[in-house]
Amino acid sequence: MIRSYETDDLDRVMEIWLAANTSAHDFIEAGYWQSHYDEVKGLLPQSDVYIFEKDGEIQGFIGLTGDHIAGLFVAPGKQSQGTGKALLDHVKKDRSTLFLKVYQKNIRAIYFYVREGFRIVREDMDESSREAEYRLSWNR
Repeated sequence: MIRSYETDDLDRVMEIWLAANTSAHDFIEAGYWQSHYDEVKGLLPQSDVYIFEKDGEIQGFIGLTGDHIAGLFVAPGKQSQGTGKALLDHVKKDRSTLFLKVYQKNIRAIYFYVREGFRIVREDMDESSREAEYRLSWNR
């Protein structure tokens, strides 16, 4: 089931955020994500966040600011089971365009988004992590 974020979800969402980032971005020191934890925790409630919950357990979430996907995260061990696709399909229903950034070294995520209809529109450098990234865009 996909539902809107509730305040009580914060701890589990942040647990997924940290675990998914450190797992998917092994090319970035884990301390980088830990140093951004409090900042993200403060910003999360200001975004549009949708939760994927199954059998009473939060398994993933997607956060948006307008048409920008700030993040799509699925708990390790729950990936490749349709959770990410379901969350993405959910937000596509109400939008005609979406965009996001993905680290170039995160090949699995790039394949996922391209498979879901996104296209690479620009190459950038994330100044904070000093890692190359792509900007991807989707249009209905």
